[in-house]
Amino acid sequence: MKKTLIFDLDGTLLDSIYDIALCMNEVLTSLKLDTYKIDEYKYFVGSGIDVLIDNALKNSIELKDEATKRFKELYEFNLHKNTKPYDGIYELLDELVKLDCNLTVLSNKPDFMTKEYVKTLFKDYPFLEVHGQKEQQAKKPDPIQALNIASKLKINPSEIFFVGDTKVDMQTAKSANMKAIGVLWGFRDEKELKEHGADFIVKEPLEIINIIK
Repeated sequence: MKKTLIFDLDGTLLDSIYDIALCMNEVLTSLKLDTYKIDEYKYFVGSGIDVLIDNALKNSIELKDEATKRFKELYEFNLHKNTKPYDGIYELLDELVKLDCNLTVLSNKPDFMTKEYVKTLFKDYPFLEVHGQKEQQAKKPDPIQALNIASKLKINPSEIFFVGDTKVDMQTAKSANMKAIGVLWGFRDEKELKEHGADFIVKEPLEIINIIK
């Protein structure tokens, strides 16, 4: 049976924190609110734009609709300016292709943005399923979209490796009865990943090969 992997996007495949922080800070400045350091945003992201905005606004939640509108417009325009795959990701994907693995992506980033990133930055790789946050559909850590991927590929969830960098990803994997691989090059630390169910912890992308073989 082919090995199947579901990858989170931001903080797992892509180093996107600079663009997210840059755009959100520009929005906050335009609303005359305090901005944040780039590293602080690592704890704001992972649960979608809605939660990112809530975290950034803190006590100015009445501005949420306007902040969300401005962020989406600005972020879409700056989609690929600084965002890039982490070191070792292309090498990992090369090896997974050689092993004839099923490659998929599941993100809490809006669906159209998720698809655009994969289309642009991973155009040479055969991702079979690519899904982001969609209207009227529960986002991670709800397991529904992960289970939908398993169903479409006709793979037992327990045979799938879910790769991510936050507790949201680990919770999704556990709720879907999938094997959780926590990565340390992303937005959160080993403690968070282990506390929320990581079956494996990796420091470098190519370590994943040893886990799935």
